[in-house]
Amino acid sequence: MKILVINSGSSSIKFQLIDMPSEAVIASGLVERIGLDNAELHYKTDSNKTDTISSIENHTIGLEKVVALLLDEKLGVISSTDDIDIIGHRVVHGGSTFTDTTVIDDKVKDKIKSLFSLAPLHNPSNYEGIIVAEKIFPKATQVAVFDTAFHQSVPEKAFKYAIPNSLLEEHKIRLYGFHGTSHKYISEKAIEYLELNSSKIINIHLGNGCSMTAVVNGKSMDHTLGFSPTNGLIMGTRSGDLDHSIIFHMVNNLGYTLDEVNDVLQKKSGMLGLTGHSDLRDIEAKAAEGDKDCILALEMNAYRIKKYIGAYAAAMNGLDAIVFTAGIGENSSTIRKLICDDMDFFGLRLDEELNALRSPEIRTISTSDSKTKILIVPTNEELEIAKQCFHL
Repeated sequence: MKILVINSGSSSIKFQLIDMPSEAVIASGLVERIGLDNAELHYKTDSNKTDTISSIENHTIGLEKVVALLLDEKLGVISSTDDIDIIGHRVVHGGSTFTDTTVIDDKVKDKIKSLFSLAPLHNPSNYEGIIVAEKIFPKATQVAVFDTAFHQSVPEKAFKYAIPNSLLEEHKIRLYGFHGTSHKYISEKAIEYLELNSSKIINIHLGNGCSMTAVVNGKSMDHTLGFSPTNGLIMGTRSGDLDHSIIFHMVNNLGYTLDEVNDVLQKKSGMLGLTGHSDLRDIEAKAAEGDKDCILALEMNAYRIKKYIGAYAAAMNGLDAIVFTAGIGENSSTIRKLICDDMDFFGLRLDEELNALRSPEIRTISTSDSKTKILIVPTNEELEIAKQCFHL
């Protein structure tokens, strides 16, 4: 069975064509910096690899370019779109309706669309991917895997907000949690790698979107993202935690409309608002040149993560390991060092030589005497999605 997994992020599309149940990757790649003039498309198979830079205005154009490569006479790996049996879609917000992997029909699409306001950087892109895939692959079964599903184990004391009970009971306003497919995958890999029978782990997923999860014995117990994927850590364009009175101040005293405030907090804040750049590679390069705004933004980013490490270690009453994953978590030695510096109280000791090494494998980057392990676990949301689609 051939399963094409489409993982649409806020500014990227990761994809893998996977043969199941062998889990062999037939083709894979990444479209990144969508919406920018220097967008990149990376594509590889066992025998070919290509990298291109061009303007990719939106996710539809990005996905069409991916399909063109899959069908290409020289670089392609399928002769017809009918060769694909299942399209597995990552969908960020499933609300209270979807708690498991689901075959997509019109009702499912309508529900995903109704949740646009709760995940405006993601659900529209996820939905767009579904609509485009249905047109390109009319014979394939379309399946949705929801980011919120892994966090169904979060206890009520953690998912409930201190607001009138009716808002939860009647309107389902609560913490849902996101990046669940990634957190589930890396938790299982970390527990297996550390050979732990019982475990208390903090996952740190850092990309354009960022989140942390307190994981006890493989189950999500708390998570930094909540009702929508906007709070918690500082992200590429999202502010993360914010005093909500700022919203009322912007509307009542500064003349902003609610839509404008939402646009600022979702698309113009975070690292972009602090530095003028949303891509961490650009920010690190500027910081190395002495740019004060970029230096401070990196320090703020790490400081917010440190606070959550402390909070989750307290909530779990212990800590066996912290796990870095996703594009920034796996590749930025700078961010990892900023986070782990001066964390001796929590038993964290970073080996700077190991931290500086680049490798695609799961690995330990803490010193041998570090009481708490520091790991890098490359995430593979696409494989996890393919496995869930196949089992369904």
